[in-house]
Amino acid sequence: MNDYQIEQHKGFVKISFKAMASPCEVLLRDCDASTSQAIALLASSETRRIEQKYSRYIKGNLVDRLNHSNANKVSIDQETKQLLDYAGNLYQLSDGLFDITSGVLRQAWQFKPGSTLPTDSQVQSLLALIGFEKIKYNQHHFCMPERMQIDWGGMVKEYAVDKVADLISSSFTDHAFDLLVNFGGDLRAINRSTTSENWMVGVEQVEQTKQTEKTIGLANGAIATSGTLKRYFIANGKNYSHILNPKTGYPIQGLPRSITTFAPCCVLAGSYSSLAMLQGSNAETFLLQEGIKNICIW
Repeated sequence: MNDYQIEQHKGFVKISFKAMASPCEVLLRDCDASTSQAIALLASSETRRIEQKYSRYIKGNLVDRLNHSNANKVSIDQETKQLLDYAGNLYQLSDGLFDITSGVLRQAWQFKPGSTLPTDSQVQSLLALIGFEKIKYNQHHFCMPERMQIDWGGMVKEYAVDKVADLISSSFTDHAFDLLVNFGGDLRAINRSTTSENWMVGVEQVEQTKQTEKTIGLANGAIATSGTLKRYFIANGKNYSHILNPKTGYPIQGLPRSITTFAPCCVLAGSYSSLAMLQGSNAETFLLQEGIKNICIW
């Protein structure tokens, strides 16, 4: 039984399925029915492969084995090594603010209505378990101190968008169709038909108490958004967002409500939206210095 749906719309085909706790869509223009069917299978299969391998919610998968290795070596492959290298680059670029080992802080913080503040001792006890530099790995093996964990949640969905888009593009070189991959608002477009038009993409806007949508035309490239609109709680009249500083263990203050970034690929767009959020009130200055086109909403 297929785990995806294919719908014919005026001017395009929509392939949809759910993965990584997000609605996933692949839109195709100028694509015939048999090719659309093959692309649907390819896209859903590749997304499931990445989710099964890198989700922290799946028992017995690679991430689970790494997080329960008890300081013992675990075998890794080239794909995982490349993701670790990229995470290390982001760690260096952000001066330690982007850290895939900081997920342990969720043991102290729950970002949902009615949540309460953790005690300082709860937070401080977790800081010793954070620090990408404590991880040791090479081409074949991975090792990290006992009780530490890694979480690729801040980049794996964007990685899946790029992998699916590139795989579809490289697997159907004889077909001149337009492609848009959209996983929960993180997306990548590859247009190659002779009659290409921009994909019209809606970016959520916040104006006082109203949420609206701004439409942007996208032909080739990627868009990703990070924000504080959905994961936060209020305690003692103060807003606490889920964007945590791994050095202090506490939410970063003074940050934008959302940042949408534009880049050639989705991993890069997602990385810069996350890095900017971690800069707090300096988010826009950081993106300007990096030369990244963005929409920043305060």
